[in-house]
Amino acid sequence: GGIWKPYVILFLGPNGSGKTVTIAKLAWLFKKNGLAPVLTAADTFRAGAIEQLEKHAKALGVTIIKRRYGADPASVAFDAIEHARAKKKDVVLIDTAGRLGTNINLMEEMRKIARVSRPDLKIFIADALAGNDLANQAREFNEHVGIDGNILTKVDADVKGGAALTVT
Repeated sequence: GGIWKPYVILFLGPNGSGKTVTIAKLAWLFKKNGLAPVLTAADTFRAGAIEQLEKHAKALGVTIIKRRYGADPASVAFDAIEHARAKKKDVVLIDTAGRLGTNINLMEEMRKIARVSRPDLKIFIADALAGNDLANQAREFNEHVGIDGNILTKVDADVKGGAALTVT
């Protein structure tokens, strides 16, 4: 009995850090291990973000929950979790914006998504090439939204690693 509760993972981090690709890789890993993931296009601020996630969902053969460009990201996250509950899907992976329009506060928006989705895990995705700015970004996300873990992307490039140590 009881209500089906999918495991909810919220992905945070600046645009260009590799959030969407990381989400696709994790969805593939979950699927490979017999779990049913749901991709959530809660970056509704960047025109290409929804399409990018949609391509990954199609290639992986997994469900994507999306709304139109400009839709409320927290409501997209809510819809994805409700879908996962109803269809007994195992994991909800929520892609978020890393930058918003100048009149919208990014941290406020991320806090709202976190409040609505009540994630089991909040993961900060960081571009290893971002250097010292990375530490500031991680600190800001952690102060405002909270971070449970970090994933460092683009580590295969020529990286000095100092920022990686700071973030972890």
